[in-house]
Amino acid sequence: MSRSMSTSLIMRGVLAIIIGIIAVAWPGITILALVLLFAVYAFTDAVFEGARASGGQRVWPVLGHLTLAVIDVAAGLVAVLWPAPTVLVLTLVVGIWAMVAGVFGMTAAFLRGENAGARAMFIVTGLLSIAFGAIVAGRPAVGALTIALLFGLFSIARGATAIVQGNELRRTRNVLHSVLPGAA
Repeated sequence: MSRSMSTSLIMRGVLAIIIGIIAVAWPGITILALVLLFAVYAFTDAVFEGARASGGQRVWPVLGHLTLAVIDVAAGLVAVLWPAPTVLVLTLVVGIWAMVAGVFGMTAAFLRGENAGARAMFIVTGLLSIAFGAIVAGRPAVGALTIALLFGLFSIARGATAIVQGNELRRTRNVLHSVLPGAA
């Protein structure tokens, strides 16, 4: 069991590093992939909204679900046919989300009754989130590139961590086998 878990961690780590390198080397492709993933999500959501509408008993909920399905199809088509505006909108959404999350994080510092260290971390994290959001929303083209590069760097770091965890799990299993034959 631990051997398959360690192998799984190592393989996931290698895959994450490969994806991270691709994202860093070709951020434009990464951005396009995000847009296409959004389009797939929108089309899939349209199918589910249509299914919910077909199961409805009353007119207004059915019309609501059908309206959402039409909006989903329209959003998916816009993403596929005009990816540049979609990138702009998705980048603005990420920027605005980061700024709102930062404000809520800073607010949490004063509402939770935290100690001074935790309060300072909430404030610093909130300020960083607001700054990141302002940069991304202020210059969406650069923001999209930044998001793709950060995704790539995060994937590389996460992949390296998974590989280390997999190797540590193997090492621990080997130590257990030498100390307790038949363990793990």
